[in-house]
Amino acid sequence: MRRGSFASSGALYTSPPDYVRTQAELLTAIARLSSSPFVAIDTEFLRERTYYPKLCLIQAGTDEYCVLIDVLEPLDLRPLFDFLNDRNRTKVLHAAHQDLEVLALTQGTLLGLPVKPINGPIFDSQVAAGYAGLAAQIGYGDLVQQRLNHSLDKAHARTDWSQRPLSSAQISYAADDVRYLVELYHNFKGTMRHTPQWSWIEEDAAQLEDPNLYATQPTDAWKRLKGLEQLTPQQLAAAKALAAWREQRAMQKDLPRSWIIADDVIRSLAERLPASIEAVANTQGVPKGLSEKRAGELLDLIAAASQSAADEPHTPWQRPPKSQLNKVTRLMEFVRAEAKQLNISSELLATRREIEQLVFNGKVGDFGQGWREAIFGKRLIKMAEEESA
Repeated sequence: MRRGSFASSGALYTSPPDYVRTQAELLTAIARLSSSPFVAIDTEFLRERTYYPKLCLIQAGTDEYCVLIDVLEPLDLRPLFDFLNDRNRTKVLHAAHQDLEVLALTQGTLLGLPVKPINGPIFDSQVAAGYAGLAAQIGYGDLVQQRLNHSLDKAHARTDWSQRPLSSAQISYAADDVRYLVELYHNFKGTMRHTPQWSWIEEDAAQLEDPNLYATQPTDAWKRLKGLEQLTPQQLAAAKALAAWREQRAMQKDLPRSWIIADDVIRSLAERLPASIEAVANTQGVPKGLSEKRAGELLDLIAAASQSAADEPHTPWQRPPKSQLNKVTRLMEFVRAEAKQLNISSELLATRREIEQLVFNGKVGDFGQGWREAIFGKRLIKMAEEESA
């Protein structure tokens, strides 16, 4: 283990962070991290060639200490997860969903479960940025620049973190991913701790403990697809069946979804409803190997799905009338005005997609619950109802 120091308030490392390769080093690192009421966490993983993320490195930092844990070594990570699951310790991340997904899958594997999310409380600096009036999807580097006035080195953003040994530059880059998280946490806490927005941040963060966020069910895989609004019931049923089939194949083979079959090919097959192997093969974008090996299977899926939906009533898709589109525009103006008054990103109140669903289908989104309903949602829904009347 290489000893290093980690200072807060903008100070630089005086030496490299600790780099953990053995179980004894891991236990020592956890003991040092445990003295802090919070811990900044980041992960480095690969997913370009697999369905499941391949965890390569875990970075953890506090005010006084930073460690990089090489999970490609034969380490028992259960003590680390015991540490992370302590509800008396805040876990600080940026754009937390991906890192939490990787950790949930890793912990689940250790426990023989599909996923096991780590316990809160969780602080997401990207969410906090949105509640401080910055862009809701702001990147880590941009946030460090805007909030801390520091430019991060982006040279290793595309690093293959499975390669060993890591260079000193890679180690420094990885350490910065938690080093400035510590600074951001203090920065946001110092300026927002006694504002209403702080409780909103905490309420949103609590939702990150929902295991359903990290385990995709094949039957729900079609929800990832776009452009399905104009499909008939038979076509939509086929798209759902094809998406579920792809998800199961990707999981079984541990390959990216697009390597099995691309989104636009699923839509094309669903639209055409092919009835022969030749028709499948002639669908633009269908991989040759897929059409030869799996065409019969796909035909059966499409036929069964479309038949099950054959008797469902169908109203042809029509572009929403101008009156509804104008209503969406007016409600979005209301959303942006409310957000400006609260000094938060408008996306955190309601997205345009949610407003469209409210106007076109009467569906109430996240703005109909929790703090959003109390602060803003009730008035938004009332305004929509009054305009309809």
